[in-house]
Amino acid sequence: MTNTEPTREYPEVNTKTDDRQPDEPAWTDQAERRPRWRGLIWLAAIVVVLVAGGFALKAADLLPSWRNPFAQETTDRSQPPLLKSIQDLSRYVAAEGNFQVIVDKQTSRDNIPEFLLNERTLFVGVGSVEAYVDFGKIGEGAIVESADGKSVEVKLPAPQLGEVNLNTQDSYIFAEERGLANRLGDLIKRDPNQQQEVYQLAEDKIKAAAVDSGLQDRARANTKSMLEGMLKSLGYETVTITYTTP
Repeated sequence: MTNTEPTREYPEVNTKTDDRQPDEPAWTDQAERRPRWRGLIWLAAIVVVLVAGGFALKAADLLPSWRNPFAQETTDRSQPPLLKSIQDLSRYVAAEGNFQVIVDKQTSRDNIPEFLLNERTLFVGVGSVEAYVDFGKIGEGAIVESADGKSVEVKLPAPQLGEVNLNTQDSYIFAEERGLANRLGDLIKRDPNQQQEVYQLAEDKIKAAAVDSGLQDRARANTKSMLEGMLKSLGYETVTITYTTP
């Protein structure tokens, strides 16, 4: 019987079991060589899917609207307006003047330096004044028609100037100087009437400017032109408009 030996071309198989533990250096090096980028790709893919789904739900208006818990809120607790009276007006506003005045108000004391006690305010006031004719004051017999009905005479009350409408939004304090004692006094208590006094001075100046501007003469001419056109359209050939002495 012939003994058969294994072919030497094949390597010898090692059947021994590796007794090394996973925490030994050989296991550790093998674990680090594993491709970690596969996990990162999966994570990025999940994030992209979630973001795309969120945009899709938002576009379809399927997501609930979350309220900001720290959002600023403004509550209006003002009382409803109270109607005190209604006044019927019969004024024909024939002209309006817009004015701008500069108020230079200074309050100081004699023999006291201005750096110690001084109040000076430079205020630019913007406002308007209306010139009107009150048709409600047309008395009996103020309208006289001729016998042939071709002419008419109307006697009107003289034009008047309305109250000054100070535009507080466009008006502003250009400059303000205050002494040391005045500043210390403001820290304790500031006079609320100071601004009101400046407003009143501005209104007085605007009213005086309206009187000198010829605004009433413009209202007189505009009212006459309006009535002549209206009455002639009614068939009157001659229209005479006069005004009473103010």
